[in-house]
Amino acid sequence: MASASDHSEWTEPEPDKARGKAFLQQMVGILNGGAMGLLISIGHKTGLFDTMDGAPPETPEGIAKRAGLHPRPVREWLSALACAGLVEHDPALGTFRLPAELAGLVTRRAGPLNLAVQAQYVGLFGGVEDDVAESFTDGSGVPYDKYPKFQAVMAQSSGDRQERTLLQAVVPILPGGAEALSAGLDVADVGCGSGLALCLLAEAFPKSRFTGFDFSEQAIAAARERAAAGGLSNVSFEVADAAELSHEQDFDLVTTFDAIHDQAHPAKVLAAIHRMLRPGGTYLCVEPKASSDLAEMLDEPMAPFLYTISTMHCMQVSLAYGGEGLGAAWGEQKTVEYLENAGFTEIEVTGVREDRANSFFIARA
Repeated sequence: MASASDHSEWTEPEPDKARGKAFLQQMVGILNGGAMGLLISIGHKTGLFDTMDGAPPETPEGIAKRAGLHPRPVREWLSALACAGLVEHDPALGTFRLPAELAGLVTRRAGPLNLAVQAQYVGLFGGVEDDVAESFTDGSGVPYDKYPKFQAVMAQSSGDRQERTLLQAVVPILPGGAEALSAGLDVADVGCGSGLALCLLAEAFPKSRFTGFDFSEQAIAAARERAAAGGLSNVSFEVADAAELSHEQDFDLVTTFDAIHDQAHPAKVLAAIHRMLRPGGTYLCVEPKASSDLAEMLDEPMAPFLYTISTMHCMQVSLAYGGEGLGAAWGEQKTVEYLENAGFTEIEVTGVREDRANSFFIARA
């Protein structure tokens, strides 16, 4: 029997003209979509979407003046978006308007629904395209220092979501919920980034004690600044390799937010987290919502974006440090398997209505 990699008996079918035409249309759409990703990112960075939000039809000069920008690039930007059907254009009057329906998806008032924040990844990953292409030859990956702006974009991407959901929707699904945190727990966040989650928790629950760990010195510096600015004395941050954490039974609750799949050695990290917890302690693991079975992802609307993020960053940074390269779409089934192998029990996979992009794994040590 021929194997999947045996091409000796393969005969390529004759091209289907209708299918070829459909692929041409799809490719044109992809090229236009990629171009719009860059301009949507620029609309976010310059504040143009926010300037146009709720405003009547206006000329490029009027829009540029209110935004404090030069009218020439603003006109070109508006022209591109008009051709893409993203802004309304009146040729007779030379005016442009941002539809209210789109404004709810690309302005800062949209909060976690602001997809213009996600569009920033398009330009960001363009800066490492050659490095990623090179990594395809030997699987050597691309190290963190090649992504100098990633932390800032990631902080924006997760910031609105955490500010609007962490206390309101995530804490209530934890065992004991707000009552346990109000009484006082020892809490750690592994891969804490710039510390927003821990600072929100530390402010809300002053009797609990919080410690954040992250590999990035830049992120820890930002986290310490955030805590100092908030006058928080019950939270601290340490630069540490998650796989080498030596704490044993020091914490009642450990959290990770979108962090495990990036690790070089996720099994070691999960084992370290298990050791950190006191008997019966809780681990909250938040990871991108995905199935470990590619066949179940084929019809998911955001699956191409998730796999692209993984190809361009998540898998790469893991491989760069001799890691497994799990990728962002490692999925619920594999996550549960890794948790069980690390010694966790009573694993519950759940979600919150306010954050449909992530799966929430609650496990006991």
